[in-house]
Amino acid sequence: MNTADAKRVLETALICSQQPLQVRDMNVLFEDTLASHEIEALLSELQQDWAQRGVELVCVASGWRFQSRPEMRPFLDRLHPEKPPRYTRATLETLAIIAYRQPVTRGDIENIRGVTVNSLLIKQLEDRGWIEVIGHRDTVGRPALFATTRHFLDDLGLASLDQLPLTESAAQQASALETLELQLARGDELTLPEALAAEPADAANRVAQADAGELFSSTGTEP
Repeated sequence: MNTADAKRVLETALICSQQPLQVRDMNVLFEDTLASHEIEALLSELQQDWAQRGVELVCVASGWRFQSRPEMRPFLDRLHPEKPPRYTRATLETLAIIAYRQPVTRGDIENIRGVTVNSLLIKQLEDRGWIEVIGHRDTVGRPALFATTRHFLDDLGLASLDQLPLTESAAQQASALETLELQLARGDELTLPEALAAEPADAANRVAQADAGELFSSTGTEP
């Protein structure tokens, strides 16, 4: 198979996939006749091929995917003009604590925030696919340890936790996540002074059309 045909196969698979694809998934397309570094080289070429289009090829935590470019968001929003409510401040603070200090228990979160954590709040984040239980602390009661998921990074368009904005306090971390969410919703570039290099995502309008318009949406009511 020549390079042009291989790129066409990759392009088709990525556009039609409902989820990001990892390189090992793409190896199956070619029955393992292409090495991983050859596929990565083809992906880089595809990125260049789409450089002047309204859709871009990016690599996030779960793999590679096509998504709309941030500057296309104002136009795509006209198809879905209603904006879902964003998470409450309490939810953002809880999510930030888990993201920046993971793995943490519910007790850890309550100690940092200074208030009791509503069980529904934790459930909302679990149902959204942003956090999960990865084990239990070896102490009295064996409390669950929470951590963020790859889906959380995917929705922020990040490849790893290292790309989260650098902050110190829980309030700053919550503000950082909120700022990221607002910038992504507007289609802006990340402008936090502390932010590391990261490509902003437009998860609501990716070609796969998954989770349209629900970034940071919730019905949580914790004060």
